[in-house]
Amino acid sequence: MKYRQFIFEDYNFDASAKKLTLHYSLDSELRFTETYRYDFDFAAYDPTLLDRALQNLFFMAGVSYYKTFLAPEMVVKKGELDEAGARFFEKTYQRGLGEFFYVNNLDPNTPIAFPVNANQAPPVAASVQNTGLLVAIGGGKDSLVSAELLRKSADNVATWSLNHKPQLTPLIDKIGLPHYWVEREWDPQLFTLKETPGVYNGHVPISAIFACVGSIVAILSGRRDVVVSNEQSTNEPMLHYQGVAINHQYSKSQEFEQDYQEHLKRTVGDTTRYYSFLRPLSEVHIAELFAHVGFQKYQDVFSSCNRAFVHGNSQIFWDGTCPKCAFVFLALTPFIPRRQLEVLFSGKNLLLDPSLEPTYRQLLGIEGDRPLECIGDIKESRAAMRLAQKQYTELAQYQFELPAGYDYHALGTHHMPEDYYQLLLAALSA
Repeated sequence: MKYRQFIFEDYNFDASAKKLTLHYSLDSELRFTETYRYDFDFAAYDPTLLDRALQNLFFMAGVSYYKTFLAPEMVVKKGELDEAGARFFEKTYQRGLGEFFYVNNLDPNTPIAFPVNANQAPPVAASVQNTGLLVAIGGGKDSLVSAELLRKSADNVATWSLNHKPQLTPLIDKIGLPHYWVEREWDPQLFTLKETPGVYNGHVPISAIFACVGSIVAILSGRRDVVVSNEQSTNEPMLHYQGVAINHQYSKSQEFEQDYQEHLKRTVGDTTRYYSFLRPLSEVHIAELFAHVGFQKYQDVFSSCNRAFVHGNSQIFWDGTCPKCAFVFLALTPFIPRRQLEVLFSGKNLLLDPSLEPTYRQLLGIEGDRPLECIGDIKESRAAMRLAQKQYTELAQYQFELPAGYDYHALGTHHMPEDYYQLLLAALSA
């Protein structure tokens, strides 16, 4: 079945029930409803500011339903989009669906056109001035490094997470900072439709959705800054398809971060900010920091394996077979004693697992495209492997070149406020 229109029907926030409901449809026939529940006490907030943030999530979260049929026309029945806003969402959908287009053998330049239905409005001059940091926790090492570094040097730091409460509760308890839980419920038709012939399924820019949810949590919790933990490697595409760079991590990239920052400035001014605290760092550098500030504390309760957080699962684990596990094992090898690392992976040594050799050859850029996962870039994978080869003579089969002078400690560019960048520099020097 083909549909002509994807319609942004309605959104409704019930403050007393602490529930946000988003409504979409295809041709007003196939209808979808997505809900968010905010399980914490709200601070005082500006209703106009909150409504701007709700609209951002309304438009961003629609990508999960839009992709099912790729209807050629978009209709907005509720919410306002000026020219700049429409272009922002178009670009995020287009770039964020790159992997989706590739996996489904679709044109990566498939037109996506958000309608403009409003003139540009001035940013909200919020009646409530928020302060403090809200650090996103996903369960892995990167966000734990941010939490540990910031708790020692910044004031009014809290954490938040989206879904996976059974897996994350032991981790959140160990972090020990104020925490805000949010539960997202997809329309169940997403799970039944994907088995239907002619319905498209695949990766969406999930971190862009998280960014919008985080902005709402910041407003409702009385905090100003939404802090994520994306690093330099998120900028590197995994492959090129029909002349288009395909980046599994596009919505974690600096490009998206800058675009979303500019969109926030246009709509809410500086009342709510979004940035990555780890942006200047490489993944291997973060692994080294984690070994110093977090591994002993969190080794029993953290996981960077994406398969531990699939829908319906309630346990933390490392599957030990996926590219993400393979990369994390490699990145931690130079900094964590071998036996401790093997215990983390249930006694397995992933570097010595013959079934993972093709994966490591991809990670190192020796053959094939990089896996479509949240992994480090080729240079830092090679730097970590070079260090690992000093420990393991068995890894001599991996032959590669590392650019002269490459240093995984070198700092890249960033887009965080200067005072927090100085906090990061001070933490690194310490």
